[in-house]
Amino acid sequence: MVIPMDARTSDRDVAASAAKPARSRGRPPSGKAAQPSSVQALDRALHILQIVAEADGLTLTEIANLAEIAPSTAHRLLMTLQGRGFVKIDDELGNWVVGVGAFGVGMSFLRSRKLVTMGRGVMHELMESSGETANLGVEDEGEVVFISQVETHEAMRAFFRPGRRGAIHASGIGKALLAAMSDERVRALVGARGLKAFTANTLTGIKSLRADLREIRARGWSLDNEEHTLGMRCIASVVYNEYGEAIAGVSISGPTVRITDARLAELGEQVRKASLDITAAIGGVLPDAGGKG
Repeated sequence: MVIPMDARTSDRDVAASAAKPARSRGRPPSGKAAQPSSVQALDRALHILQIVAEADGLTLTEIANLAEIAPSTAHRLLMTLQGRGFVKIDDELGNWVVGVGAFGVGMSFLRSRKLVTMGRGVMHELMESSGETANLGVEDEGEVVFISQVETHEAMRAFFRPGRRGAIHASGIGKALLAAMSDERVRALVGARGLKAFTANTLTGIKSLRADLREIRARGWSLDNEEHTLGMRCIASVVYNEYGEAIAGVSISGPTVRITDARLAELGEQVRKASLDITAAIGGVLPDAGGKG
């Protein structure tokens, strides 16, 4: 029996169609251009970004021709992209080129791919040694986002949909990440998100949460003790990057009939070791080694 940790689904298909304007060359028309819809404008802007990224520098006219839109429309979209740092004007040639903002987004993707790819083997080993589902998650806007999972062979198991978001105070990975944060950061997240109760075991008071975080820091792993879903437990530990910053959490999750009190210390050490192995695999260091104290 697969036990979904989040039964909600949010599949949304967005379809937008619009007639392409005739290819325009030369000066922009003097009349006021029709304003495209926000979805169409986004699609055009992303198309322009792709065009610029594939070249070593293009003029406004060249970009408009390749995108098959009016130069005036291309100019507006380029200026918007420039405002976000995704494109810029080459001072020497006067052509449009990719900006540092696009580089930053690309590096974020590479970091995510590196984390998932390098962590996959460790997660398989953790699943085999513990007998429970292994998970990998990151913090985003005060929530936990699950980005990878290796399911156990057991019939009764936890299941997290990739991309599923969860309350940071009521998950193993979430509390492990909170324990790696400063008190100020924890206070800000709690103030913005609150401490919603999911079960009778959910920590809904800031004092009880802080006490739990102190225990997590001392032993090196966190425990979601049926705090989000009755009958399910989760043990997690933090993954660090090359700067000694907590960037993710690895965990195991399963039913309380298998993750018993007697096994907590043993499983906690397995998860902690897995977090250290993933940290090493991506070139990360522990906070002390990173000079953070």
